[in-house]
Amino acid sequence: MTTPIRIIHLDADSFRALSEGDLAAANRVTPVPVSAYLVGPEPRGTWLRRLGQALADPASAAWTTGIIWDDRAGAAVGRAGFHGPPDETGMVEIGYAVDPQFRRQGYARAAFEALLARARAEPSVHRVRVSIRPDNVASANLALPYGFVKVGEQDDDEDGLEFIYDLELPDATGR
Repeated sequence: MTTPIRIIHLDADSFRALSEGDLAAANRVTPVPVSAYLVGPEPRGTWLRRLGQALADPASAAWTTGIIWDDRAGAAVGRAGFHGPPDETGMVEIGYAVDPQFRRQGYARAAFEALLARARAEPSVHRVRVSIRPDNVASANLALPYGFVKVGEQDDDEDGLEFIYDLELPDATGR
């Protein structure tokens, strides 16, 4: 059974407060209360990139990283979303991270499945990508059973070497 979650999308004001590490400000402007983890050092780079995207194209915020929210617990348990709207080839890339205190409770899988469902429902999306460090066995074990295929490697500024995996989605005709 999948853990019930929602991905709460954010706006530029929320991205700004989160990227500045200001918990009080973030809790004033985000649609749900956030945790200290979400304003901590690890997620700040993500929020800063999403702020830049939201300022350049406010509509992109509906595609980018949001808060993984558990209604039952009334808690923000992590962050998840796409790196941006579909590119010119119809590709979106999934990104997610769960607060360490909430790991191993099904939140990553629930967020991953919610993002895959959204990608499949969007006619302009033809391919979903995940980039995973070779030592991140948990992420590989999560993503790869869905049919992702290794298509390359990249050197990420934050994470170092990552393997790139793609999942081709059928078009409206099923091909």
